[in-house]
Amino acid sequence: MQRGSKKETPLVRAVDHALQLLSCYTEKEEMGVTELSKKLGLHKNNVFRILATLEFRGYIEQNRKTEGYRLGPKIFELGLIFKYQMGLIKHAKPIMEEIVKRHNETVYLGVLRDIYAIYIDNVETAHTVRVVSRVGSQIPAYAAAIGKVQLAFLPTDELERLLRDRKLRSYTERTITDKNLLMEELKKVAEEGYAMDNEEFEDDVKCVAAPIRDYTRWVVAGLSISAPAFRMNEETVPQLIETVKWGALQISKSLGYVP
Repeated sequence: MQRGSKKETPLVRAVDHALQLLSCYTEKEEMGVTELSKKLGLHKNNVFRILATLEFRGYIEQNRKTEGYRLGPKIFELGLIFKYQMGLIKHAKPIMEEIVKRHNETVYLGVLRDIYAIYIDNVETAHTVRVVSRVGSQIPAYAAAIGKVQLAFLPTDELERLLRDRKLRSYTERTITDKNLLMEELKKVAEEGYAMDNEEFEDDVKCVAAPIRDYTRWVVAGLSISAPAFRMNEETVPQLIETVKWGALQISKSLGYVP
C-alpha cells in the first residue's frame, strides 16, 4: 500500500449499533424492542442486549408502565457538558455578575429535564442572610420560578405528557398542586414573559425568573433571582422582574436569539 493512501475506517459493530439506536430517539421519545428492531434491521435479542447495556450505564431508561424505552439521565449529563462547551455558562456569567452588582441578590442559571429544574450555575449575594446554594440540585419545575418559566413555553402536547399521571407534591402551603391551576399559571407566565415563585418550594424564599432562548428562538434555560422573602417585597419585586427579563434577553442575544 502506498504511503498516505486512504484506509477504510475501522468500526466496532456493537458500538455502531448502540449509537444508531440512540439516534432513533431524534424521531420519537419512547420505543419498544420490536419497533427498534425494525428500525435498525437487527434481531430483537440483539436490540434487547444493547438496551440492557445502555440502561445499565444510564443512557437508556425503561418506562415501567408502558415497557417502552426512552433516553436516560446520562444523556442529559452529556447534554449539559455540551451546553457548557457551547458557551451557555460562559455567555451567562457576566450578565449574572452584573445583576448581583445591581441588586446584591443571588442569581441562578438552570435548565429543564423532564419535570425537574436543574441548577447549573449561580453567582451569590454578599448578604449574610442568603438562600443556600442549589447548584447541582434538581427540584420539581412546577414549584420553582426557574422551572415554570421553561415549562410555560413547551408545546402543549409535551407539557401534557409531562404532567399526565403525575401527582404534584406539595412542598409548602403555597405549592400549586392542582393541574388546572398550574396550567393557568403557566399560560400567564408565557404571556408576561416571567415567572414568580412565591415561597412555593421553600418557606421564606422567593424567586423571579425569565426564559433564555437560543438562535432557534427555543427556550433552552432559565435565569432567576432568588432572595429571602423579607427582601423580595412589593417595593423590590418590580425592579427584580425588569432586571431578570433584561438579563435573560442579553444572554439570549449572545446565543444568537433575535427578538
